[in-house]
Parts: sequence; structure tokens; C-alpha cells
Amino acid sequence: MCVRVTTVCLTAALLIGTTSASAQRLPDSVRPEHYRLRLAPDLATATFRGHVTIDVTLRTATSAITVNAAELQLATVTINAAGRSQTARVTTDARRETATLQVSDRLAPGPAVIDIEYTGTLNSALRGFYLSKANGRNYAVTQLEATDARRAFPSFDEPAYKATFDISAVVDRGDTAISSGRLLSDVPGPEAGRHTLTFATTARISTYLVALIVGDFQCRSGASDGTVIRVCSTPDKLARTGFALDAAKQQLAFYNKYFGIRYPFGKLDIIGIPDFSAGAMENAGAITFRERLLLVDPAGSSLEAKKRVANVVAHEIAHQWFGNLVTMQWWDDVWLNEGFATWMAQKPLASWRPDWHVEEDEAFATQDALELDALRSTRSIRTAAETPDEINQLFDAIAYDKTAAVLRMIESYVGAEAFRAGVQAYLKKHAFANATGEDFWSEITRVTGKPVDAIMRSFVDQPGAPVLSASGACRESDRQLTLTQERFRGSGDSPSSSERWTLPACTRARGGQARCELVEQATKLITADSCSAVLNAGERGYYFSQYAPATLRDLRRDLLWLRPVERIGLLGDEWWMARTGRHDVGEYLELAGALAATETGAVITTLGDRLDTIANEVAPASDLPRFEAWIRSRFKAALDKIGLPGKRTDSETTQADRAALAALVGGIGNDPQVQARMRALVDAYLAKPSTLTPSLVSPALQIAALHGDDALYDRYRTHMQALSGQPEEYYRMLAALSWFRDPALVAGTLDLSLSSSLRTQDAAGLLAALLDRPWSREPAWTFIRAHWSELSERLGTFAGMPTIVNGLGSFCSSARAGEVRQFFADHPTPAANRTIEQAIERIQSCAAFRERQAPAFSRWLSGAS
Repeated sequence: MCVRVTTVCLTAALLIGTTSASAQRLPDSVRPEHYRLRLAPDLATATFRGHVTIDVTLRTATSAITVNAAELQLATVTINAAGRSQTARVTTDARRETATLQVSDRLAPGPAVIDIEYTGTLNSALRGFYLSKANGRNYAVTQLEATDARRAFPSFDEPAYKATFDISAVVDRGDTAISSGRLLSDVPGPEAGRHTLTFATTARISTYLVALIVGDFQCRSGASDGTVIRVCSTPDKLARTGFALDAAKQQLAFYNKYFGIRYPFGKLDIIGIPDFSAGAMENAGAITFRERLLLVDPAGSSLEAKKRVANVVAHEIAHQWFGNLVTMQWWDDVWLNEGFATWMAQKPLASWRPDWHVEEDEAFATQDALELDALRSTRSIRTAAETPDEINQLFDAIAYDKTAAVLRMIESYVGAEAFRAGVQAYLKKHAFANATGEDFWSEITRVTGKPVDAIMRSFVDQPGAPVLSASGACRESDRQLTLTQERFRGSGDSPSSSERWTLPACTRARGGQARCELVEQATKLITADSCSAVLNAGERGYYFSQYAPATLRDLRRDLLWLRPVERIGLLGDEWWMARTGRHDVGEYLELAGALAATETGAVITTLGDRLDTIANEVAPASDLPRFEAWIRSRFKAALDKIGLPGKRTDSETTQADRAALAALVGGIGNDPQVQARMRALVDAYLAKPSTLTPSLVSPALQIAALHGDDALYDRYRTHMQALSGQPEEYYRMLAALSWFRDPALVAGTLDLSLSSSLRTQDAAGLLAALLDRPWSREPAWTFIRAHWSELSERLGTFAGMPTIVNGLGSFCSSARAGEVRQFFADHPTPAANRTIEQAIERIQSCAAFRERQAPAFSRWLSGAS
């Protein structure tokens, strides 16, 4: 699933409270083999009828079979075995989301058939079988990961219970249905005004990978390596499906070759859904997406939007092998799905569009994971989870980005082709079955002959990340460096001495190649090619690097010999050295200034985020004007050189660089000339959108909003509603609303979050954005507390509430940390327990950062020229 609840411990559970952590798995005495499932949604009444027949094998004699079922009304239930049919008595357990089917006479071991007729509600919670709305009509959509198949049909709703499925759908005349199998037949009836679509038998898949989508969808078709691919949408958005289809065709062919296993699910449908809680979902043969992550305007989309869509499509198609063909045994190994798809997704993009430099995106993603891993309240990649709330919290940057970074590190260590051979062997060995982490790393170790098992155990089964420090009296005559590893603590606490990683550490000197050593103990003496070698060559390792002051000065004097990804890593490392007080914040700022004229838009965007944090959380108010002047003095020359607004004929990369510089100089640097120019550009854009290059639209809208009045705000809201059928343009306008500073306008945006005019899937992100802005943080927190019950009910537990909780981490005082802790003690939110603890820790860390570095910042600013 492409959803990263940006944050999602026992410590949190003990402090805040949680649901029962007792095992909620089904007994292992019954194994499903095959489902025959018929669903008949009534879109007018938002209800559905269902009939499921499950062929099972009974491993032991029993008079009761327990299945998963939630929010369903089971009517007639029979169990057929040994030539005899018995009507079952049904006992439900709402807390455990199960139904126990009891018969009078004991069933003997062997085959049996469970037959259930039932009804359900097409809910508004975007889970199970739910209702989506667009264009004045209703749609019916499934979203079953992680534990919501039980809301669509009674089932053995655990990943290990793979089975085949025959699916049919009874839908209104004029509508169609898309499912995991290819369409076999479409016949009228059984009722007047309805027709029945029957789909081919699926391969063996887990329940969470079943899909059924009902409505007036239309599709654009193509093919790749003999596989039919369709990209589908509501009729009004069909023109925006071409880019995703082109990407999917290239990616499917790439994966067929890379894995040495042809796409295993017959046909591939890719569908944009108006209301969707996740980013996208890798249902076998029928992948579903949020519209903004799939649909691209061929003329008006930014480079950022194209990269985002291509990446998410690649991620979900990679899942057809990692997750669908081979599925984790249980949810504690969900990283085998999400981390692998994240790691794999960049490979076809790098082949298709080398000008996108996806290796830089990988480096940024590694920084995201390290940021979460710097917290005491982080988790290990493999974390025990039993309840649905615990399982849902596993979909975070640890599962996605940390796992992907660890895989890149191992791939670099053993060699790309050797690693590929190991991956192919693993997939072939466990095809259409389930696997554990040990299954994976044992196979890679066997194929490569390298100690991959030891490396992966150290990164998978313990939380946090190491910091690698270089010390010692290094002399160019012998170039001996002592490498020391310890767990990095973002709070600056003393690390535990017991934590060790088996770590492939690679150094690189100017003009040289990587020199790698396996560091297994607390310290190791190595020979480097230079005393000023970079400690993470190619930014392929998953660790923080701490440089001696002299080495850092040497690197800063001439940064251009570092590869762009190494500069990204150096910026990330030095940020965390400043956060923890290992280095003064002035050293980070000197590094940032040295990079001003050389970096790409992606790096400038990251620098902008860090400089904004310093401005808002570290700099005393009296120092802020001089700091803004320093930003302008360092970065405006680059913006002037590239030009504002530039030309539509400029390359997409140039346009992206310009957008990043304009946001930094006009926003963080508070440059009045840039702000005035951006306001003029916005006025022209609102009158005629083609006047502004796509990449510049978002920063222009945001900077214009900083000093915007009621009239401009109303124009944004009106324009946004007119763009509801154009996903990228709509979300640009929605995001810009959080940049208005006037308290009355902030209040209007807060009210919008609970308005029926805003899709449920968008409300949490809007509130999180308001929490992120210094001027709206307090009113947003007041609003959230006042409307907590309503928000909890509306936004749900998978992505909605954790997104808001994560946004609370933007506060920066010990008093606020205590207030947030007390609020959640009074309002237990089990679905976000770990996120709550991480938000509190980030607040405390920010307060410590301010106290630690404010004096150093003022000293640095006094001497900065």
C-alpha cells in the first residue's frame, strides 16, 4: 500500500492506554482453499447483499468454525461436509471482529463447504466495502488492507490464509465493475435494471488483495509484454490517464525482466478513486489510487507531480511480486511488502527517465527514515502486532523508507547482480505462498555468499540507527581512521552501550572509488584513501556520519567533488549533529551557505525546511531580520540568475530549481520584491492559468497568501471549487489555504476541514498543514480539541487521526508536550499510540534544540557576513 502515515512501544501503550494486545488470530485448524463471492451493491441506499461460499479443509474434528466478520449481518449459514448439510448457529464477537459458526454434529477432518448469505452497509469510513461520491453520484469501492476484508465478506482474513477467488458482481444497468480477475461474462439480471458481471478465477492471494470497484468508470487501454493494461477513472478525468498508462507499460516490462518471472496476475487494471484513504492499494490485478496520485494533465502538470505519479505506480506494480506473489506470513513482516516495493520502485524510473535523478529522491527518503529512527520512541523494522490498531501503525517510514534504505545498502555491499539473483531465487522459492524475514535473508545469504543474514538481523530486529564517527590522529602518510559505532539519539541522550549493528561502512576520497569495511564491533581501525574521506560513499549506507571538525572544514572548503547524493547526506548528518548539540548550529549554516550556488531544487527545498525551522524555533525574534537578510544574500543571486518567472520552454529541471529558490527567498528569506512578483503572477494565473509554468504555481500561491487578504482568500476558495475535477490544480489551491496568516482566514480554513464540501481523505492533511504553520498552530490545536469527537468519527483510524497527531509534533515547548500528553491520557487513541509518543518526543526535542542552540545561533549571526 502506498500510504505512509508519516509517523505512526510499549512505552506509549503503557503511558496512554491501548486496546487488548492479546492474540486476535484465527485458530489454525481450518484452511480456506477457494471462495465463490457474489456482491450486489445498492448505490442508492448505500447497502449491499453478499453471498460467499468457502471451500475449506478441516485439520481436526470440530463442531465450530470461526471466521472474521465485522459490521455484517449474517443471515443463512450452512456447513456442508461428508455429504451432509447443517445449518449453523452464529455467535459474533464485535471486539475480536469474528463470527463463530456452530453446528450440532461434529465435523470430521477433511473438506467442507461454508455457505453464507449476508448483508452490509456501504460505509463512509473508506474501509471495507464503502461508498465514494463524485459527479453527483455514488460509487462502491473496496479497500481491504490491512484487516478490512471482514467488512466486505466473512472470511479467513489473515495474510497466511491464501486462496483462489471466483468473484461476481450484480450492478445497476449503465454501471460496470472491475475486479481482480479478467471479465468472463456480462449478462442481464437477476433483477430488472441490473446486470451480473463474472470474473475469472484469481491466482492464490490473501483476502486483503481482493478488489471490486463499481460505477461508471471508463478506461484507457494498452499492453506490455502481452499483458493488457488499463488505466481507469470517472468519465470526466479519462483524458488524464495517459501518463500513468505510459509509465505502467514501461514498468511492467522492466519488472518482467528484472525478476525473471512474468507478471503473475493475467491482466492489470489501475483505477483512480474519488474517495480513498490510502495513497494507493496493490490489489492483485486491480490497483486502486487516490486520483491525485494517478491522474496527470499532459500539458499542465509539474515535474513533481509526474515523478510522484510514476513512483506510486511503480511501487504498486512492484507489489504484484513483493506482497502479492510472495506475501508475508504475518503483519510483523509487512516490511517484506512495503520496503521492497519502495526500494524497487525507483529502478524502472531510473531506466525510463535518467534526467529525474531518482538517486537523489532515495537519499531524501533515507533522511526521512533516519529522522524517525533518531527518536527513542521509534520501532524496529519487525515489530510485534496483533490487534488491527497495532497492525495499522506498522505502515510508517520505518516499514517503507528504512527498509528500502537497508536494502540499498546490502545491494551495494554484495553487488547489484548478485543481489538480483538472490531476489529472483527468493521469489521463485516462495511464489504464491507466504514468507518471513528469515526466508528472505537466508536465500540472499545463500546466493551471494555474504553475511547478509547478520546485517539484516541487526537492522530488522533492533530499533534505531547507528552513528558512525571517525576519530584518531589521522595523517596523510598512513591515513588510519578509527570508526566508532553507537546508537544515535536525536534527543542528545547518552546511547546504550549494548546496541551494535553489522554495518557495511564505505568511505570515499576525492576522485576515488568506495572502500568498504564490515564494522561489527564498537570500534574498528580502517585505512582510508584520505583523512578527509566522506564516510558514506554514494549515500548507500543506513547510518548517521559524524565528522571531526577539521574534516568538516576540509569538506566545506570544496564541496563540488562530492556527488550530489553525498552532499544531501552531509547536510542531513550535520543537521542532526546540530540538533543534538554535537556541533554548533553555525557549522550547519556555514555548510548551507557554501551550497547556495551549486545545488538543485530538491536540495534547496530541504535546505529551506531546515532554515525555516531555525528561523521559527531557534532564532530570537530580534535576530530574525538579520537572518532573513543572510538568506537573501546567499540565495537570491541564484534565483536572479535562473530568472523569475522564466520561460515555459525551460527544462522541467530548471523550472523545479526556480520554484525551490523562489520559495526559499520569497518565503523564508521574506524578500519583498519576490513576494510582490509572486502576487502579480498569481493574479495573472487566477485569470488565465496558462500564464504560469506548472512547477511555479504552488510556491507562487503560497507566497502570495502570506500577506493575502479576504479578497485573495475568497478567490482561492472559488478557484479551488472550480478545479474539483482537476486533481493537481485542486490540491495546489487547497494546500495554499494554510499559508494565509490572518486569524479570521485561518478560522475559515479550520471550518473547511469539517465541511461536507471537503473530502474526508483531505481533512486530516489540511489540519496537519495548519499545525505546521507558526501563525495557525495555536488556533488549530484549540479547534482540534474542541472538535475531537467529531474528527475521530469522521476521519478514521488508519490515516486520518494519526496524521493529525503527527502534526502536533510541530510544537516546540516542554509545556506543550505535557499538554499533548494529558489530552491523550484523557482521550485514548489506540490507533495512534506510537504516533502520540513520537509527537511528544519531537516537541521535547525541539525545545531542547532551541535551548541548546539559540545562544550559538546569535553568536554565529553576529559574525556572519
